[in-house]
Amino acid sequence: MANSELTKSSVTTQNIVQKLWNLCHVLRDDGVSYQEYVTELTFLLFLKMMEETGREDRILDGYRWSDIAGREGVDQLDHYKRALLDLGKAADPVVQSIFTDAQTKLRKPANLKTLTTAIDSLDWFSAREEGLGELYEGLLEKNAAEKKSGAGQYFTPRPLIDCIVRLMKPQAGEVIEDPAAGTAGFLVAADRYIKDHTDDLYNLTPAEAFFQRNNAFVGIELVPDTHRLALMNLMLHGIEGPITLGDSLSPDGEALGKADLILTNPPFGTKKGGGRPSRADFSVTAETSNKQLAFVEHIVRALKPGGRAAVVLPDNVLFEDNTGKRLRQWAMELADLHTILRLPTGIFYAQGVKTNVLFLTRGKADRANTKGVWVYDLRANMPAFGKTRPLRADDFAAFEAAYGDDPDGGAARADEGPEGRFRYFSRADITARNDNLDIAWLRDNSDAAEDDLSDPEDIAAAILGHLRAALAEVEAVDAELAGEEAVLAEVEA
Repeated sequence: MANSELTKSSVTTQNIVQKLWNLCHVLRDDGVSYQEYVTELTFLLFLKMMEETGREDRILDGYRWSDIAGREGVDQLDHYKRALLDLGKAADPVVQSIFTDAQTKLRKPANLKTLTTAIDSLDWFSAREEGLGELYEGLLEKNAAEKKSGAGQYFTPRPLIDCIVRLMKPQAGEVIEDPAAGTAGFLVAADRYIKDHTDDLYNLTPAEAFFQRNNAFVGIELVPDTHRLALMNLMLHGIEGPITLGDSLSPDGEALGKADLILTNPPFGTKKGGGRPSRADFSVTAETSNKQLAFVEHIVRALKPGGRAAVVLPDNVLFEDNTGKRLRQWAMELADLHTILRLPTGIFYAQGVKTNVLFLTRGKADRANTKGVWVYDLRANMPAFGKTRPLRADDFAAFEAAYGDDPDGGAARADEGPEGRFRYFSRADITARNDNLDIAWLRDNSDAAEDDLSDPEDIAAAILGHLRAALAEVEAVDAELAGEEAVLAEVEA
């Protein structure tokens, strides 16, 4: 596609997304919060997009788009409520999953009519030409960028996702997993990469093409409303893989099976109530309520021998003692933890949370797989990212060049020395650091970067991020203390 066509196409999607987002004012007038907005809109968009794509045979008779949009007043609102209830019992498993326990927050019939009329008036011809999946993903991205929505915790920035996918090079025929699927951004990006590199699947056999559509992408999402968004996003991109509603730190995660590639940004913090993973196959993190540590154990165990993973994790996974240290030692035995990317602050919804991407490959044997770790510091002396300075693809260009073409980190690399961003640390170096992988060497002159934030929403998000980070640390300490008290109580008993 020519650049001018690409620009025109992108502008078309942006315009439609903005019109959809403007409908949030109608929903807010009816008491619908930002957190509920996209879920509410998803129900209506699903029905409309089934009409636009000629797949209304998946929808129960009487509840298709025209059956709802053509009604007026209280009759329309009542019929829409019945539709949500009955579609949650549909025979089609995807339709059923999207509408299970669905409820509308709309109370005023006039507002529903405004929504259906506005949706009908959109430029659906252009949307179909560009791809309805791109349109819906744009809406999810818009919601995540809206600080007041709080949705950023489920949406990894697209430039970061695309960078990771380019480095991991997903292949047709591989099982690709996200155990914390969110809105399925990683899986959609992996599918896009595979299609771009396999002539959009046309050069696959019918059996191989069926596998790509139905079995190549697997995952779990814990939050019901986010699970709906993930299913909708995947379906509009031609993916109908088994993305289930559940908890990867329970037997649900064990049932996922083995994967060739894992791409994920798991939730940070502790399990509610200080609960521990309920996995029979867990040993290292069986007694911790720290979710990110437990997800690391899941990832290492879920990879096939030779399988690879890229996972976004907070700093504490790199330096935490006790369970954290045992986990790092265990993971470096079973897998080659070959690269760590220290991410800039401010690229997620919680600006106070410092994060990294860990790249690893599961060994063919279970001993001494990590010979050394390459660390790329993209955090020191970086801009203050936010609404006024969003993250861009070219922010990762130097890292991608340094990483090389081998997904397993085996390409020729150059240590840039103490003044550079990319350095190598042998396993002996790491042992000398008490297996602490929180390695920084550059003098960071951007400590005051948040003072440079100019957008009030960015400033508020930064403050909120620091508060959330502090609260997460308090919760972790409290959970560990509660665990120690329980053990003491058992001993005394």
